[in-house]
Order: sequence, then C-alpha cells, then structure tokens
Amino acid sequence: MKRVYFRVLLALSMIVLLTNCRKFLDVQPEDKVLEEQTFTTPKGINMVLNGLYLDLAKNDLYGNRLTLSTVDILAQRYDISSLHSQYKIATYAYTDLTVMDSLDKVWTNAYALVLNTNTFLESLDKYPGVLSPAVDSLYRGEAIGMRAMLHFDMLRLYGPMYNSADSTKPSIPYYRSLSKDINPLLPANAAIDSVLSDLNIAERLLANDPIRVSGVQRKLVGDGNDFLRARNYRFNYYAIKALKARVNMYRGNKPAALAAAVEVINVRWFPWVSSNNVLVNQGSPDRVFTTEMILGVQNTKLYDKYEEYFAPTLADSRILAPTLTKTSTVFEADENDFRYNLNWKVPTDGGKTYRTFFKYADIVRKDSIYRFTIPLIKKSEMYYIAAECSSDLNTAATYLNTVRNNRGLTNRSITTTALLNTELQKEHQKEFFGEGQLFYYYKRRNLTSIPTGTSAASVSMNASKYGVPLPLSETQYR
Repeated sequence: MKRVYFRVLLALSMIVLLTNCRKFLDVQPEDKVLEEQTFTTPKGINMVLNGLYLDLAKNDLYGNRLTLSTVDILAQRYDISSLHSQYKIATYAYTDLTVMDSLDKVWTNAYALVLNTNTFLESLDKYPGVLSPAVDSLYRGEAIGMRAMLHFDMLRLYGPMYNSADSTKPSIPYYRSLSKDINPLLPANAAIDSVLSDLNIAERLLANDPIRVSGVQRKLVGDGNDFLRARNYRFNYYAIKALKARVNMYRGNKPAALAAAVEVINVRWFPWVSSNNVLVNQGSPDRVFTTEMILGVQNTKLYDKYEEYFAPTLADSRILAPTLTKTSTVFEADENDFRYNLNWKVPTDGGKTYRTFFKYADIVRKDSIYRFTIPLIKKSEMYYIAAECSSDLNTAATYLNTVRNNRGLTNRSITTTALLNTELQKEHQKEFFGEGQLFYYYKRRNLTSIPTGTSAASVSMNASKYGVPLPLSETQYR
C-alpha cells in the first residue's frame, strides 16, 4: 500500500510540475517526450523553475494559508466569535472535518512541491550541460533552498514544541530525492539538521549569486537574462542566510542565529522603506515594505483573498479583524507607526466602526513591482533575531530601536532583559500581520498564554494546541 500510494503521489506531482509548461510547448502526450522537450532547452528549464515558484504562492501554501489566514488565525490575531466562519480553527478544533481538510491541504501541497523540487534537481542531473555552470548552480541553490524552507515550516507547524524535552520527538519526514518508499518521521532535532544541511548546500551553490554584487536587480546588466531579475522574489543568497538565522533561532542556537542575521543586516541591498513610499504615496503605497523584503512571493489571486478575508463589506461573521480596542492596544495607539496608520483604518464603506486590514488591498498603479506581493522574510526579522541573541543589552536595544525608528516610532528605554523580551513580543505582534510568523514565535517561546483579537481576552496554550496533528493523508499509510 505504501509503495502504491507513493507512486501515485509521485506521478501526480510530476503532472503538476509540468502542467505550467504544456501551453508553451508543442508536445506529444508521452511523459518522456514532454520531459525531454522541457529539460533540453534553457527556456524549458526556466518555465519549470518558474512553475515551482507559482506553486509556492498557491492558496494552500504561502499565497494564503501559511501567511494571510490559517496560521495567523492560530495566533489569535482576530476577533472570532462562535458564530464566525473561522471559529473551529481559532479554537484548535483539529478533529473538525473542515479544519482537518484545510490542514491536510497545507501538508499535501507542501510535500507535492518538495517532490517537484526533487524532480527538477534530478532532471538537471539527467540533462547536463543545457545551462551554463553559473546558472545551473543558481537554479540548484534556489530549488534546494525552497525544499529546506518547506520542510522547516512543516516542522514548525506540525512538529512538537522544540525544547530540550521535545526536540527528540518524532516530527516530519524529509525527502531529498525521489523514492518509492515513504521516509520515516525524523526526530525534530534530526529534521532541523536536515534543513540546515540543505541550507548549507544552497549557500555554497549561491555563492556567486548576482545579488551579492548588484543587489535586488530589476534586470541583469550584460547578458540580457531577464529571468534572473528581482532576486528578492527568488531564493537568493541572502534569503538562505536569513533562513539559517530563522532556523537556528527556532532551535535555540543563538550564536549561529546571530552570525547569520548580522551578515544580512550588514549588506546594503535591503534599505528601510521610506515615509514617502508608505505615507505620501497614498494611491499606491508600499504597504508590504518590499525594499526591505529578502524573500517574497507574488500571488495573482491576492486581491481575491483580500476580498474573502479582510474587505470592509464582509459580515462580522466572516471578516478577519481585531476589535477596535485590541488594534489600538497592539499598536499602542501610536499614529506615527507606519504599520498602524497605513494598514489599519476605519473604512468608509461596510458600516464598520472598527479598523479593518488594508495591507493586502489593491493599489492604483497596476504596473507596480509590489502588486500581488506577500513577504516571507523581511529585514526587520533579522534585527529582532539579533536583538534577542545579543548578550549586551545596549546592543540588543540598538537593534530593536533601529526597527522602531524606521517604523516612525521613537526609542523606548530598555533596561532589563525581561523588558527587552516584552518589547520584542510587541514588535512581532505589530510587524508580521498577514505574514504567518507570530504563531511560530509564540510556539518557539513556549508561551502558556497568548492574547486574542478581542478587547482583553487571552487564551491558554499547551503542546496539543501548538502541535498541529499530522494529517490522515500522512498517518494512514504508516
């Protein structure tokens, strides 16, 4: 049964991988011919790699569930009553059929994409010499980086609490190659070892990434290869470094996390968003701070999702929004904060008396580079990691205050480590709305109580709420 199931899944994943190429190629129906026509030209390989990124931005992965909705709902960001359409997921009702289906889709789509990255990598081996050595190295590094991040986020979501007691508990399978067998569930610490191993490989392959010399380019100069433009929408060298900082932070390896974060902080390619971009340019503001974005995706269905979850015209039983008091509390009623005055407004339509979320509302300029953009890693996170990992309190405060100053806020005096942690938690609550990072922060910190999106409420947390059960599609074949 295991072998049959895996063969079916593998066949389906190959179809998904190559579907994006069919409309561009005059192919015969045989898979072999399609494969040969795809991987024997640079254009064909480009389209397959582009297909991986399109899959990454789909609804069940980073185009919605892992950013806009499901994971942020688990973090209790919104005011969700018993009448709300998202009540079951907000109350961690993991045995509810609707919740099970949603979480199963995340898992199956993530592992289908892992299989697709492995198919892509093995096909590059099978058809060598089509790409130049430099481009071949870049593409392999990107695919391996994508594979590492997918596994890591499955570990963060479905794995156990990561601490000294739970780090050896079974977590997720890790796939580095195509196989007829279902891989075992690794202990959580072994899964992180595998993630870091892949990130180390990706870092070496991306050593000559053009971003290191030319920055986040809109177009390469010289060879005219426009496919390599806008490197912050791809798994570039600094995205790999930032992921290493995030992974080591989750593991609790603060020296390694600090070293990786500081390397990203010290480059000049991710400038802080300007007040002109976010406040003066009201018609098409950069609400997602793309100048600071180290890695992001573009979801062409983003504004449909905005209408589904955040539009002011939605009923209270469907809209994702905190209460007016809670939004004010999170942002400390500071209208100088870009994240507050730009992304949260009492709307003029829909009859709402509370602020609704505008971060992913459409903008006037339809040709803007940051339309459809969802950030996955931003520069600010590297500063938060550096602040939390710094042994010197003054240095930690400087890192934290740098972010706050560039969000329109003035410094706040930090005199103790406890106060630093309090301020860091506030910053995570402000910074990552619609980016899916807050739940993982709470889980990493093992917080036993977290605030909700209602005025004053909090909810108690434990390992069973933080650890999403593996879906039946995975467990029934083990």
